[in-house]
Amino acid sequence: MNKTLRISFSLRNTYRVNGILYSLKQIPLLKRILPQALYRVRGLKVFANVLSALWEAVSVFLGKFLYFLTMVAGIGALYKTAPAGRVYLHILLFLTLIGAIMNTSLFNPTRDKYYAMILMRMNAREYTLVNYFYALLKVILGFLPFSVWFGLEKGLPLWLCLLVPFSVAGVKMAVAALSLWDYEKHGMVYNENKLRKHLWAVVGLLLAVAYGLPAAGIVLPGAAAAALLAVFIPAGAAGLWKLLTFRGYREINQQLLAQLTTQMDTTAQVIQKRNRKVISADAGITSKRRGFEYLNELFVKRHRKILWSSAKKIAAVCGFVLLGVLLAFYLAPEIKDEANELLMSFLPYFVFIMYAINRGTGFTQALFMNCDRSLLTYSFYKRPDMVLRLFRIRLWEIMKINLLPALVIGAGLAALLYASGGTDNPLNYGVLFVSILCLSMFFSIHYLTVYYLLQPYNAGTEIKSGTYRLVMSATYFVCFFLMQLRMPTLVFGLLCIGFCLVYSAAACGLVYRLAPRTFRLRA
Repeated sequence: MNKTLRISFSLRNTYRVNGILYSLKQIPLLKRILPQALYRVRGLKVFANVLSALWEAVSVFLGKFLYFLTMVAGIGALYKTAPAGRVYLHILLFLTLIGAIMNTSLFNPTRDKYYAMILMRMNAREYTLVNYFYALLKVILGFLPFSVWFGLEKGLPLWLCLLVPFSVAGVKMAVAALSLWDYEKHGMVYNENKLRKHLWAVVGLLLAVAYGLPAAGIVLPGAAAAALLAVFIPAGAAGLWKLLTFRGYREINQQLLAQLTTQMDTTAQVIQKRNRKVISADAGITSKRRGFEYLNELFVKRHRKILWSSAKKIAAVCGFVLLGVLLAFYLAPEIKDEANELLMSFLPYFVFIMYAINRGTGFTQALFMNCDRSLLTYSFYKRPDMVLRLFRIRLWEIMKINLLPALVIGAGLAALLYASGGTDNPLNYGVLFVSILCLSMFFSIHYLTVYYLLQPYNAGTEIKSGTYRLVMSATYFVCFFLMQLRMPTLVFGLLCIGFCLVYSAAACGLVYRLAPRTFRLRA
């Protein structure tokens, strides 16, 4: 067991260290400094190993902290219809069930598993169990400090806070054991990266119960939620017996990893095959425009399902939620004052929401996969005037796509502000509406600018730019931390509008000057 764990660490660490060194080599400022024989430099390898060890330690706690801060305690704080402790337990219980279904750690095909069990022919049962129990140990250690911290803050007893991490591990083991039993009975291999439709339905139902019922004032009694969490521990103990006695780990992993190797070897073909299902092949699609306008209009018409379908669905969901809040104002007028107060100070929260619903990543990936991957082989396509012209055309297109849900959210927030009691300064209505549109415009410009300046994809549509990953990560963390900011709507809205205008001008200048050199295929 110890030898297997040591080899597992070595494999995972080697893969991670090589990834860190490769990412460092992709950063423009470091690219010229670092030597060509990068992987043989001992000092850099030691540095990468230190980063890898730090990431392993941080990954145990950081994700759990963000989970409690946002998904459990953060959203739970918005509900005032029940005691905070009961709401906290209610949400935590059902999110724990969702996590057990979607993140088992046992049925997750990864490259280190492929290297160990397929290439190195390690004992599949031993390797799987060692890594699974290590993953459960990280879950318990990661949950423990934050379940105590947030639980005590909500007024829960210490014994219940200490129980939560073991309940989470227990229900994960119980679900994993049920999946192994299902495999023995029906031969169906569970892959947590490709959930079946009925499991998605269960997840959707649990999500609705977790957040929907508290919004309606319905919350499980604290004793019932605590009892269910306690039951997860003996359920996990029963599942442990199945995990230890199951003998088909090699067969399961061979089927899971066969899907992974197909994806590793033929990423571009898989993506192309998936895209063909949603790209229109109608030969009658045409355009009366010329040049790049003609190219762009044909692209948009043929990729309408990819580009516009999700935007329409998001707009519909946002509209439904806003109508639901208006109905809540009518049924429970006592919540109007609190909602009005939130609307006048919670605009920074919507930075993260606009970030989450923006379609920039999907738009740029579709552009590369189905257009730029071929056209970037021609020199005329990278001329400064051509680059900026097509950039402006595409920018207008992605702004239109993102504008649809932004209009619904902006108009809806202004309507909610009016319905909840209004404001003494009518300028707040306009700023609230325009700032949401500007946030939508900012993310549209941001994603397209980063795409043109860093172009992260190689011919197989794999992301090969370390700088691109850093910029995307930085974007996420900035948006996340802005959620914690509380500022008057008028002030923050005007700052947003001004920043977006300045950023737009700077982005166009950078694209014109740099994109002819940076907008290229990566090796």
